[in-house]
Amino acid sequence: MSADNPRQRGATNRRMDSTVSPVGESFEPITVVIPVYSGVEPGHLRRALGSMQDQTLPADEILIVEDGPLGTGLDAVVAELGGVDSRVRRISLAQNRGVAYAMQAGIEAARNRWVARMDADDVSLPNRLEMQAQAASGGHYAAIGAAMLEFEGDEENIVGLRVMPLTEERIRRYVLTNSPINNPTLFLDRDAALAVGGVRHVPNMEDYDLFARLAAGGYPMLNLAEPLLLFRADPAMFKRRSARGMFAAEVQMQRNLRSYGLIRTPRMYVNLLVRSAFRALPQRALRFAYALLFRVRPAGSKGLGSKENGKGTAKSDGL
Repeated sequence: MSADNPRQRGATNRRMDSTVSPVGESFEPITVVIPVYSGVEPGHLRRALGSMQDQTLPADEILIVEDGPLGTGLDAVVAELGGVDSRVRRISLAQNRGVAYAMQAGIEAARNRWVARMDADDVSLPNRLEMQAQAASGGHYAAIGAAMLEFEGDEENIVGLRVMPLTEERIRRYVLTNSPINNPTLFLDRDAALAVGGVRHVPNMEDYDLFARLAAGGYPMLNLAEPLLLFRADPAMFKRRSARGMFAAEVQMQRNLRSYGLIRTPRMYVNLLVRSAFRALPQRALRFAYALLFRVRPAGSKGLGSKENGKGTAKSDGL
């Protein structure tokens, strides 16, 4: 990939391409990166893409990173939507290597400084990009997340609200034990991400590893209290948390935290013990513990964590 100045490159491309949608004079243009692989249901991808096409603040470009061959159903969805929206650009990887490689390819290919991650089976609420762009407009934060509503099955079946720590100070503390941002809501400064090495492969924890390196590099991060995304919390989510190989990934992540200078060896072993014990729970107990630790009921928002108290609703150092 070219090592030229990404901000200058983005400005040049925008002058040359008069077909891209404007994002408003007060905000820098935004790139949306959507990693997708053959296991995604075509209807879910259609809904995810549609939610990004219906934003109150439109993106400048939408990159669909195909993590290996997609199959006819997904190909048809991408081709259909790309045919009616000039902002959609496909990036095809020859083989399935995982979401870390797909996200890194998207970040490198993005022509704008600000990159919004969009998972292929979630739904962004219409004001997501507008709210996160407003928070990013001062140029202070390297990564901005938001609360998200979790649903099972139908989008109307909301099962919980997850709000992460809201202030810089609480995020710096939280990153010592858990990923401090709801990764599906990530709004990222491309320059900062590349400066700390980009997205690296740590199985199921590539987001945590990136946020840890941003924290170690002194980059501020922020979470918004308002939910800006519908997250598909199906049973597969819990199976991934306890899948074979997760212990090795936990060991790698804790060693990374220590090598970045964020924790010392005693904390590393405590983290490993607590997080591994959580993942070892039977599926039913794991679901209960997750709901107890991380979810609050979205109805009656009073006390859900506000900008004033800065606490959010992550009720413990999560896993």
